[in-house]
Amino acid sequence: MSRIKKPILYVKSGCPWCREALSFFNTQGVDLDIRDVSENSKDMDAMVSISGQTKAPTFEYDDFVVADFSVDEFLAELNEFPEARHNLGIGDDEN
Repeated sequence: MSRIKKPILYVKSGCPWCREALSFFNTQGVDLDIRDVSENSKDMDAMVSISGQTKAPTFEYDDFVVADFSVDEFLAELNEFPEARHNLGIGDDEN
């Protein structure tokens, strides 16, 4: 059984997709651990380690990882992980 922890959102300053993701998670009331990989090389290393790539935003929550996404892509991926959706408190009625 995976442990529940605060989801991590890896972002880059000035990234429009990162701003869109932050806005989405704020409206959903998701409490995030936000890590700016352009400011911290250790966070960049961690993001590359979990996702295999260097693009942001990248979302990590236990075993659920979505790399380099738009909000629509995130929601499509989240639909495949109903337990993560439930634990994050993101409703089923987007769109």
